[in-house]
Amino acid sequence: MNITIIGTGYVGLVTGACLADLGNHVFCLDVDHTKIDLLNRGGVPIYEPGLKEVIERNVEAGRLTFSTDVAASVAHGSVQFIAVGTPPDEDGSADLQYVLAAARNIGRHMTDFKVVVDKSTVPVGTADKVAAAIKAELEARGIRGGGRLHPPGPHRPGHRQRRRRRKSPGGHAPALRPVQPQP
Repeated sequence: MNITIIGTGYVGLVTGACLADLGNHVFCLDVDHTKIDLLNRGGVPIYEPGLKEVIERNVEAGRLTFSTDVAASVAHGSVQFIAVGTPPDEDGSADLQYVLAAARNIGRHMTDFKVVVDKSTVPVGTADKVAAAIKAELEARGIRGGGRLHPPGPHRPGHRQRRRRRKSPGGHAPALRPVQPQP
């Protein structure tokens, strides 16, 4: 599976290295050129026992890439993990500016269906804000529909599942297919 990790701090770098070690092809994106240069030279900007060896093994195997290229990162992953910092805002709440900037970048560059995962530590309701940011960018590009841009019914707090699931001939619930973006 092709996975993109946005942010190479403690959460993003460890998650990306471990997902690559499981056999996935992982593209780690960061806007910090110095950090990406360090990673591409074989350095590791954080201390986590065994992480350097996991990174080296997966870079050598071609399963782990580090870059600052936003468009390439969005094109790479069918799953996009947002693992950026959420420093405290002036009032002590989580500052979501980096999470929402990552979401906007996904919306600016996506050309096919993406699963977007909030891996950052965020408050309840952030998934809706991320979905809205992606949708706004798609609409700014003249793309309508864009598929389902929110978690399914029973997983959204305060929402009940209202539609019945139809069975497909194979006995499984039909997969929900996204509306493909139309330029």
